Amino acid sequence: MINIEKTLQNLEKNNMEPYFVETGAEAKELLFSMIEEGSTVGVGGSVTLNKLGVLDDLRQGNYNFLDRYVTTDKAEIDEIFHKSLMADVYLMSSNAITENGELYNVDGASNRVAALMFGPKSVIIIAGVNKIVTDLDEAQRRVKTVAAPLNCKRLNKKTYCAEKGICAALDDAQCMADGCSSPERICRNYVISGPQVQKNRIKVILVNEELGY
Repeated sequence: MINIEKTLQNLEKNNMEPYFVETGAEAKELLFSMIEEGSTVGVGGSVTLNKLGVLDDLRQGNYNFLDRYVTTDKAEIDEIFHKSLMADVYLMSSNAITENGELYNVDGASNRVAALMFGPKSVIIIAGVNKIVTDLDEAQRRVKTVAAPLNCKRLNKKTYCAEKGICAALDDAQCMADGCSSPERICRNYVISGPQVQKNRIKVILVNEELGY
């Protein structure tokens, strides 16, 4: 049984600003209360943000939205990724959040984890309670059995996990570089966010629903 209160307390202890809401609608309302009109906003790839309608609201609102989805040109996408590193606000979800108040994220292109670590003035994370795990071992297992397989399948990647539903290196809890050898694998850089230097730069909105992968 996950301990939400412990997770919130430890996120705060780690200099991240935690929030807890019951519904996705409440989460979106809270999110936009944190973003000033006219702000430059970047986003990481996120099923959660898309499901909540956040991207559509950014497009329709008074924001300088660095919309990574307006083009399929790789050079243009890369430029948007770089501009997003200087955004006022960066929005994303997290692959896992531990009860110890750690964020665990695995990326391919790694624009998302780069922005999480440094650049944007504020990073706001929305995550369903399904993303909460007890510790980092469970976080890694969650990526190998849930996040990576489902995202690879969604993105039509030709990987072992997309086909089998689990990582090829599932039994090696400490393994990062192993697994499938597909050039399309999305597990490239592994980032653990613990205690932060800049207090409350990262804000985490936990939602009492299952959201995203």
